[in-house]
Amino acid sequence: MTPQELMEAQDRLVAFAAEVFAPLGRADQRRWGERYVRGLLGEGRRKSMEPMAARLGVDRQGLQQFLADARWSHQMVLAELAWKMEPVIRPAAWVIDDVSFPKDGHASPGVAAQYCGALGKTANCQVVPSVHLAADAASCPVDWRLFLPEEWDPALADEPEQAVRRRGHAHIPDEVGHVPKWQLAVDMVDEVRCWGLDPPLIVADEGYGQDGAFRLALEERGIPYVVGVRSDTAVLPDTATRTAPAWSGTGRKPVPCYRDKPTSVKELVLRAGRRALRRVTWRQGSKGPLRSRFVALRVRPAGVRIRRAHRGEDLPVCWLLAEWPAGEKEPVKYWLSTLPADTSLRHLVRSAKLRWRVEHDHRELKTALGVGHFEGRTWNGFHRHLTLASVAQAFCTLERLSPKAAATA
Repeated sequence: MTPQELMEAQDRLVAFAAEVFAPLGRADQRRWGERYVRGLLGEGRRKSMEPMAARLGVDRQGLQQFLADARWSHQMVLAELAWKMEPVIRPAAWVIDDVSFPKDGHASPGVAAQYCGALGKTANCQVVPSVHLAADAASCPVDWRLFLPEEWDPALADEPEQAVRRRGHAHIPDEVGHVPKWQLAVDMVDEVRCWGLDPPLIVADEGYGQDGAFRLALEERGIPYVVGVRSDTAVLPDTATRTAPAWSGTGRKPVPCYRDKPTSVKELVLRAGRRALRRVTWRQGSKGPLRSRFVALRVRPAGVRIRRAHRGEDLPVCWLLAEWPAGEKEPVKYWLSTLPADTSLRHLVRSAKLRWRVEHDHRELKTALGVGHFEGRTWNGFHRHLTLASVAQAFCTLERLSPKAAATA
């Protein structure tokens, strides 16, 4: 990059930071915000406080005070970021996912022995669900919530006194307790909607989609979704109907209910057979077109909804999408979707596969922007670091999308 190009990129960063940090009430806080983002974008492998301060030539204590102790709302910065990025990305969906950060100690908020996606096994780590605005060409995280395991909640922990001490050291607000990850995801969707944005579609993997309460919450909000589910997810065929047994005219009249026995999505797709499969190409990958074989069936999900059916309510009909690659003995992935009945198979597949954009976000945030390098031990500091890393990633996205910034990108 030439000195002129570098200067132009710095000017764009200054202008972008001025917009995103506008909600910060004090000019010095806006300056510290820009410096922190500049540090995350700068050279150097380690993006923790001390090396960033050294590279920036600023006081480490001032940077630390801005992140951990100063009075400012990271939610307001995220809202400004979402407003800025939504018309640029033009999201086809909001993608819900989580990222994990392996940890050696036990003092960081939310650290516990739990499944760590970064390592592919149970390990000592933090887990953070997130919401991303996503389209084929770009994506950006706009909300984060740190997951607190039960051992961090005095009302649920086996050792409440220890939980209280750990929370005190991490400065976790009293009103924050253990909440299931699917509920954190719904809360974030509600929060981003309160900022004035509307989700065109929710996409999530089976870690969220498998929970019927999560799907039901989206349905109650009128938000369409494409979510992964396990092979043992219970469904009925769309042709299933509710019937009532014969009534003698005495006692309470029986409520019509489904007499069909629910079956697993795997069994239903196997019953449809290989002849129902269609080959679909959903996008161009780095090594050529990405394609596989899929089948889409209309079903009525059971699970938590079956109780409603016994109270006299019809189970809604939705799509079951399954991927069954050539050479495999059975399908390898399943999704449920409430997209309209006339949705094409290719659109279903493209929507289900959009989650790859979030993997790109996490890779960039971890490898280039130091999202996992935070060494602080406080609740506020951790969420603020995630917020500022989101700002840095959003700026990188704008640089990639802008024709004027082509040389810099």
